[in-house]
Amino acid sequence: MAGERLTDRQPDGARRPAPRTGLRREEPDVTEAPRDPGGDAQPAIELRHVSKTFGDGEHAVHAVDDVSLTVRRGEIFGVIGYSGAGKSTLVRLINALETVTSGEVVVDGQVITGLPERRVREVRSRIGMVFQQFNLLSSRTVAGNVAYPLKVAGWSREKRAARVAELLAFVGLADKAKAYPRQLSGGQKQRVGIARALAAQPTILLADEATSALDPETTREVLALLRRVNAELGITIVVITHEMEVVRSTCHRVAVMEHGKVVETGDVYDVFSAPSADAAQRFVGTALHDRPSRETLARLRERHPGRLVTVGVREGASTGSDLFRLLREHDVDGSVVYGGISEVGERPFGSLTVELDAPGDRVASFLAALAEHADVVDLGTAAHPLDDPRVARLSAGPGGGDAPDDDGDPGDPYGTARDTLFRHGNLGGR
Repeated sequence: MAGERLTDRQPDGARRPAPRTGLRREEPDVTEAPRDPGGDAQPAIELRHVSKTFGDGEHAVHAVDDVSLTVRRGEIFGVIGYSGAGKSTLVRLINALETVTSGEVVVDGQVITGLPERRVREVRSRIGMVFQQFNLLSSRTVAGNVAYPLKVAGWSREKRAARVAELLAFVGLADKAKAYPRQLSGGQKQRVGIARALAAQPTILLADEATSALDPETTREVLALLRRVNAELGITIVVITHEMEVVRSTCHRVAVMEHGKVVETGDVYDVFSAPSADAAQRFVGTALHDRPSRETLARLRERHPGRLVTVGVREGASTGSDLFRLLREHDVDGSVVYGGISEVGERPFGSLTVELDAPGDRVASFLAALAEHADVVDLGTAAHPLDDPRVARLSAGPGGGDAPDDDGDPGDPYGTARDTLFRHGNLGGR
């Protein structure tokens, strides 16, 4: 019915609970961390041994290679990888814009692999899409862009007007309804894109590099809006990105992709605090600068000739008190020379690099005791330096060969998204 609130109806017509706080017009909080829906939430998306291969024989490219993962209903799930990792192909398999070579894709409990196009369009109508390059229609106003998928879907003029007004108020652009895209900033354009993606009341939102074209401050604002969409409307969001900072500030869980495979998946805090795959360690290193690089370590050694060690700081560990207590007990002088502690999902994480000054036997005894309470990496001395293995892996770079960039041809940044725009259910699924 016209004038229904954003959360009034599910795709099957059943009512869903109204949001806790209703639709508010104020600016989103850019600092609040995402709330995890919990491990008992039912799956919104399942990929079961999914593969996608382009080409044949020696020219075949395995863009997605035997990927299995589950996205829980109501969570923000990140998929991160370097260009060519397969992440954008993965998202096109979720909304069936690409067909799988093998495996199954399940959306809202329905296996969509092999469905006829008419049934696939019905599934796409429950999935919203946010693009990197905004993909707004330049000849239409802000209101016209948001209304476009509703017009294609056959909504009446009155219903479209009510829905557009509601959405623009939600994303904070009620006063821009008559403006054209050329009159908007990048952040405003992306807000229009989010409003358009929400128009058909989806249960799932796919955000493919949605902040890559934005400056850092605008990125924080757009991510805060996505968190608000998730928290207030209960929409499951899949964030495709190559920026670990986006994952750190926004997602509940994350999958790390490399060469078409998911090499690590888990709670964002766990992946940040103890990444096991090399690719995950490199991404964490780009988001957290708590460990000295090789160049920084060389400079530290020039100024601090003593023994250097890096001590990890984790939630639930009394690292600081243990560190200074053990320094006293073992009669070792110590001073912090580098480090940083930040929050991941409102939980502390980071490391401190400390210079130790004492005879070798006391330092060795101290390090053995400290290792029982915290992760400790011995960096040696200026005379006998040792490498931090995690920093060494980060310095090695992403590696790999000449895998194609699955995020689109730089010469035609609109090509892939334009195809999605007119095939996607929210923008043409009648």
